[in-house]
Amino acid sequence: MCGICGFVSRKVIRTEQLKTMNDTMYHRGPNDSGEEIYEGKNGYTVGLAQRRLSILDLSPLGHQPMHAGDGRVSVVFNGEIYNFRELREELSGYPFKSHCDTEVILAAYLKWGISCVERFNGMFAIALYDRKSDEVFLIRDRIGKKPLYYWLDNENLVFGSELKPIMACPGFSGELNRKVMRRFMLQQYIQAPDTVFENVYKLEPGSVLKFSGGKTEKWKYWDVGEVYREKKKNPPSDYGEAKEELKRLLTESVKKRMIADVPLGTFLSGGYDSSLVTAIAQSLSDKPVKTFSIGFSEERYNEAKYAKAVAEYLGCEHTELTIDEKEMYALVESIPRYYDEPFADSSQIPTMLVSKLASDSVTVALSGDGGDEFFCGYNVYQKVAQAQKLDGLGKLAYGISQLPGIRQAGLYDRLPLKVRVIAGNRNPETKTQLSSDHYIRTIRKLLPDGGLSEKYEFESRYQEADWQERRMLLDMDTYLPGDILCKVDRASMKYSLEARCPILDKDVMEYAYSLPHSYKFENGVKKRILKDISYDFIPRELLDRPKVGFAVPLDKWLRGPLRDQLIAMSNRDFLRNQGIFAPEATSRFIEEYLSTGDGGPASGKNYSKIAWSFFTFQQWYLEFKQKQM
Repeated sequence: MCGICGFVSRKVIRTEQLKTMNDTMYHRGPNDSGEEIYEGKNGYTVGLAQRRLSILDLSPLGHQPMHAGDGRVSVVFNGEIYNFRELREELSGYPFKSHCDTEVILAAYLKWGISCVERFNGMFAIALYDRKSDEVFLIRDRIGKKPLYYWLDNENLVFGSELKPIMACPGFSGELNRKVMRRFMLQQYIQAPDTVFENVYKLEPGSVLKFSGGKTEKWKYWDVGEVYREKKKNPPSDYGEAKEELKRLLTESVKKRMIADVPLGTFLSGGYDSSLVTAIAQSLSDKPVKTFSIGFSEERYNEAKYAKAVAEYLGCEHTELTIDEKEMYALVESIPRYYDEPFADSSQIPTMLVSKLASDSVTVALSGDGGDEFFCGYNVYQKVAQAQKLDGLGKLAYGISQLPGIRQAGLYDRLPLKVRVIAGNRNPETKTQLSSDHYIRTIRKLLPDGGLSEKYEFESRYQEADWQERRMLLDMDTYLPGDILCKVDRASMKYSLEARCPILDKDVMEYAYSLPHSYKFENGVKKRILKDISYDFIPRELLDRPKVGFAVPLDKWLRGPLRDQLIAMSNRDFLRNQGIFAPEATSRFIEEYLSTGDGGPASGKNYSKIAWSFFTFQQWYLEFKQKQM
């Protein structure tokens, strides 16, 4: 696990400048660093740099940039290739010098070319320079576990695991990408390929970018929709056999992720996904697995007792930390420094705290991420199923609401929120993205200049009639990499901790696509097959309970200790000078939000999500943009 950065440029960028860029990611790799610049063709130079968090082969032989034996290819790499040992056996003719997975990338490229990426099973962001063809390749893993950003500046390319090294590159101006603002305010993160800056992009999951002679070419080697359609052609017909096969795949996945030359543990919330991963890890270990959980002083949010009970049953070495609101609040100020972009998923705060707790004892932690998206675990999937059943009535209600007399009387706005959401859900490209029309209208008042649509208008790409399945696929393309995996990556790497996700193994994901939907969701039971596998390891009574999740008291904070900051950020003169939000509408919205209770549709907790998105954007703006002025 590391951080990488570099460039392909006709501009003069010196080694010490590349080192400055690289050192902005010290937290991602405190054990070692390397920076090298090479002469390319047509006046280009190529710079590769890496900060290393040593996980496999802790010796200097794992140093990067790493070069092939014949000097043709150089690579920097962030992540893990979990099947590197199997690949190494296929590449036995290569003169390996180390025992790390980085060298396998070089050998695989020399034998199979860039198609070697299709053989990698892991989480990775790779930058590879081929001197013979004078090509630089940027490669990102299938589901987007590891981040990779790039800046296209005329015919020059700069890249990094985070935005920080790009921002530290000489000549970077950082023009704000205004078209993402409306979408960010609703989704609370910025979806690939876009970033908060113009001409700076996230490489999409499952993608390769080739840069040569100032020109770029990009393609997908693994696509959620395409793989899903292919795998669902051959579904298993026996539930019991499917359960045993999925259990086998999960066990193999956990086993691969337990390969490390450093201490390893698991995040354990006490929910199904983390408990199953922990149970499998403990079944494979001859000593107690180290487990880590966060407890909350507010009892209604506190699941720590369940995690402790699971750990005790499995015989793990459990560590629990009870935190209060003050400890969570203390991290608010650090959010923009470690997330680089505006990011408003408040569960980042407890995720940082559990990462800090684990980093005191281990360097690698297994997590249960991906279980909800691949096995129908979120509550929203139940709502989506209900919405599909009611869509016909919603169409009728919407048609009636558009009659002149009804519209003029304002009767539509008086309908219950749930009715309006179903009735207004008429765009065939956003059917599974249910949200209040008041939210959309409010965001457009704050940001009247337009941009990308607030919702993702591409659901037809999945060619899936079942709304639950379609929403799961959409989340795999958007929410999972853009929010969940970004959150965990930044939170864990803040403390130089590697997080590994067994459920997001290539073979597990692809097998999940083949499963009939009833194996995942049946008669209101979410994650049916995962739950049944879990019961093979852990008694049902230790697991069966409503999902709680990490909770942060946003409304209380925004109305309390963050109130003065929020008021200053929404000051009309400040907003006019900033030139992003509509000054009058935004100031009025914040004033109403802070002064009204929870009873009205445009007040209180109903709008804390938009208020928090606004706050985190302004917090980022003050941290980064004003430093450039």
